Amino acid sequence: MMHAAREAVTVSIGATLADMTRALRSKSRTPRLDAEALVMHVTGRGRNDFIARPHIALTANERHGLENLLARRQRGEPVAYLTGVKEFWSLTLNVSPATLIPRPETELLVEQALRRIPLDAEWNIADLGTGCGAIALALSKERPRCRLTASDLSRPALDVARSNARKFGMSRIEFLEGDWFAPLACRKFDLIVSNPPYVAAGDPHLSQGDLRFEPAPALVGGPDGLAAIRHIAGRASSHLKTGGWLIVEHGWDQAKAVNGILTGHGYYNIACRHDLSGIDRISECRK
Repeated sequence: MMHAAREAVTVSIGATLADMTRALRSKSRTPRLDAEALVMHVTGRGRNDFIARPHIALTANERHGLENLLARRQRGEPVAYLTGVKEFWSLTLNVSPATLIPRPETELLVEQALRRIPLDAEWNIADLGTGCGAIALALSKERPRCRLTASDLSRPALDVARSNARKFGMSRIEFLEGDWFAPLACRKFDLIVSNPPYVAAGDPHLSQGDLRFEPAPALVGGPDGLAAIRHIAGRASSHLKTGGWLIVEHGWDQAKAVNGILTGHGYYNIACRHDLSGIDRISECRK
């Protein structure tokens, strides 16, 4: 498709979308959506243009750019890394290979946190392992009077998170570099949230799909996937105010183990919440 496009006088956006969709059918579960995202990224046009004006001609630079992105997508690179953005909580966030790609199921963690935070609260909230800042930004958007502290060990990830905060004008988020609680000193919080690495080392999913391209330290949680959750549970108590909440995301088969970890550290009001598919997704508890 794309090589022929180089020599054609005009190539329409509609024909390009159709060709890219066919080329991605054996490589993606959502070939049409992937093709649309790449075309929108390169041309700056919206989906309505594809429908109302499918005969719009692409420029030579647009064709060449799409050829490159199509080849990379066929090799498996995530669309979010190819376009540099990903939607989360109605926010178009910047992402990069230094950050995990925010996933819709993590919005459950945000929803549950918001159920605990009163509308007019001025809470101090910590987001551990913030990555691109998705959780911190979503909470700041919905509870603008709260103060957020977001930590991450990766400086490149924090650079992306800071760019997102600037993008949306969110000035009540402080980003700190360091391992989990290390940069937080003796600070106390009303709520601590985290989407930590929880995939077990050696899990075959790590060599499949988008996970092949995402940063391993943000995915792998030790031999059983629970190392980061143990660390967080063991230290969160000294950083939570009395009655404060801890909410963590975990794997579909880890709820029982996480409950045992939290119980062992003396937390109470321990509960697991399911996502829309009925899968165990997050656990919460109180100090």
